[in-house]
Amino acid sequence: MAGKPPSSDPVQDAPQVSEPQHAAVGLPALTHALRISQKQMGVRRTALTLLRVNQQDGFDCPGCAWPEPDKPHTAEFCENGAKAVAEEATLRRVTPDFFAAHSVADLATRSGYWLGQQGRLTHPMYLPEGADHYVPVPWEQAFDIIGEELTALDSPDEAVFYTSGRTSNEAAFLYQLFAREFGTNNLPDCSNMCHESSGSALTETLGVGKGSVLLEDLYQADLIIIAGQNPGTNHPRMLTALEKAKAGGAKIISINPLPEAGLERFKNPQTPRGLAGGGTALTDLFLQVRLGGDQALFRAFNRRILNTPSAVDEDFIREHTHGFGEFAQLARGGDNADGGGSGSDIGSGSGSGSGSDDETLAATGLTHEEIDRALEMILASRRTIVCWAMGLTQHKHAVPTIQEVVNFLLLRGNIGRPGAGVCPVRGHSNVQGDRTMGIFERPAPAFLDALEKEFGFAPPREHGLDVVRAIHALRDGRAKVFLAMGGNFVAATPDTDVTEAAMRRARLTVHVSTKLNRSHAVTGTRALILPTLGRTERDLQASGEQFVTVEDSMGMVHASRGRLQPASPHLLSETAIVTRLARRVLGTDSRTPWEEFGQDYATIRDRIAHVIPGFEDFNTKVAHPGGFALPHAPRDSRSFPTATGKANFTAAPVTYPAVPEGRLLLQTLRSHDQYNTTIYGLDDRYRGIKNGRRVVLVHPDDARERGLADGAYTDLVSEWTDGSERRATGFRVVHYPTARGCAAAYYPETNVLIPLDHTADTSNTPAAKSVVIRLESPRQS
Repeated sequence: MAGKPPSSDPVQDAPQVSEPQHAAVGLPALTHALRISQKQMGVRRTALTLLRVNQQDGFDCPGCAWPEPDKPHTAEFCENGAKAVAEEATLRRVTPDFFAAHSVADLATRSGYWLGQQGRLTHPMYLPEGADHYVPVPWEQAFDIIGEELTALDSPDEAVFYTSGRTSNEAAFLYQLFAREFGTNNLPDCSNMCHESSGSALTETLGVGKGSVLLEDLYQADLIIIAGQNPGTNHPRMLTALEKAKAGGAKIISINPLPEAGLERFKNPQTPRGLAGGGTALTDLFLQVRLGGDQALFRAFNRRILNTPSAVDEDFIREHTHGFGEFAQLARGGDNADGGGSGSDIGSGSGSGSGSDDETLAATGLTHEEIDRALEMILASRRTIVCWAMGLTQHKHAVPTIQEVVNFLLLRGNIGRPGAGVCPVRGHSNVQGDRTMGIFERPAPAFLDALEKEFGFAPPREHGLDVVRAIHALRDGRAKVFLAMGGNFVAATPDTDVTEAAMRRARLTVHVSTKLNRSHAVTGTRALILPTLGRTERDLQASGEQFVTVEDSMGMVHASRGRLQPASPHLLSETAIVTRLARRVLGTDSRTPWEEFGQDYATIRDRIAHVIPGFEDFNTKVAHPGGFALPHAPRDSRSFPTATGKANFTAAPVTYPAVPEGRLLLQTLRSHDQYNTTIYGLDDRYRGIKNGRRVVLVHPDDARERGLADGAYTDLVSEWTDGSERRATGFRVVHYPTARGCAAAYYPETNVLIPLDHTADTSNTPAAKSVVIRLESPRQS
């Protein structure tokens, strides 16, 4: 039997803390996954559902974007993937009776954990102006309400069309088509908050804003560097690939401010050694870099490579790259080495530009010996891959940091070679596919040209709003209608108080959702919740049963087929919602065959094939078991569609966060019982945290300098360049082996500390990994 949802929020006043673990997964992960699954789904439904996850005739896990192998294991899911599936396939239901019993004001007092535990939404719900409770509303009336608000706008640019990474390729393509036919490029998405920095850096340097490796490349690599990433929690199936790479002889360097159990040792639950033995040691060298010190570290690697005879691949550089001379001069400390930041602004940076040895040690907190040991492994490797995630992308200097990683790989010809390349690991199942489908506020002219040719309308050419700029527009009254295709916008975004106030200024907020979340309680003057099918559920339309497609983190596109009965007969698929809404808003003047698209998704794929390169003959290719790989010119042919026609070295000055005396640099992160803003539980098993989320991880020496014992309580106060401060109250201090001068705490609880304007240069991604804070005695309530 499935368990009932909690009736009240659990008390989190006294988190229990033990020593962090030094190995990940094993029998505890299996046990925990099954326990949560059975609690949500019951025994029989758990077995039937989990065995379909990531199978070629099943559905794509709604969790992370890690690819599946050519021959998936019978149980091709991880602990957190099982949790994601259980949350979606739960037997719990949020009906109109629930909304009648709980006002919006009541919901606003609840934790994200409690809201998510209530179950699946069953009916479209409407919050009229001035009302206290959501009430059920027919679908056609819901579309009429949205249509009234959209057509009443003075400009299409007063509407914001947000997308979450769970949206399928088919729904995403139609969503951007609808928004652009309506007349706006205001298409912010969750990429703006995570790997936008990767896309910005890679597009300029390699010409393609995606990773260049396939899963097979990991197995052929001599060296894998994992920087700013915690796969044990965020991408657990990656550990299996790393274990296979180790078996093939690969070495692994981990670069992170926090030691992470999953990169220390992996106990594969699908092997006897993993279940009952010691598992596999993964990391050969752990470099505990300070927050924001990665650019300085890779510059140090690059300078040493340049100064090592025969270490540079001169043939590759001569034939395939541009800008080597300027970069080499800066990296060696030449005439251009005076462009570093002054360090006077909080969170900006300091440095001379070249990344001298002294600067490297100050920025990274490492020793010469540690860097030299890494260099030995780098020089011994002919095939090197660098993987990264939010630890690199969410800093003010994130883009030049990732470009320095590209410089590092270019120096030794590690692009376009089997077993080598860039590997930005995406965190949400189809976030990369949504961008491929055109969910982007700054679309390429060629994409708009193809859209115009295929559909016969003139798309807007002016760039739209990303996430941060959309919040500004809502705050300032320049945006009045907010539509979200999935996600939990309010909980995912920075500067919580500012964001929530901005959302409440909207005339209408609309959320297409499977489950209840915080964003449903922070509404505009009017609000709608539109319940949709999940990945796990059967999608039956007029032409028969449908499937959708997704793109994983390595550019593989494959089908996803739900098998469960929908949670309610009142649900519509994402695609059906978009097509019906588009027809209501655009009317009969729109020549787009919205009805045909809603009835048969294959017709959508036919049109995608005409618009987006790499999707030619889409329906035929996706019918192949395992799907197909999208073309990637740097990987496939060492050709680079950049402005220069070659791979570009970049020569950026080295910067790193400047932290005033007595302050710490905070990174926000996930717990192990969490996926993005979805909170599965209150534990962080690998870090030794149980029954609580309001904890701050601080190095013991930093805590003692501030008179804070382990178990003491403190407020976190962030400081910004304009003199403003933001406060998160009541955090238990945990003495933890993080890098000196650094701290860590969970989001979304600490999003309140991140100033809206604290963003990465170029990408405008919130700089959630470098927030200057001080620790203060808790305020008395």
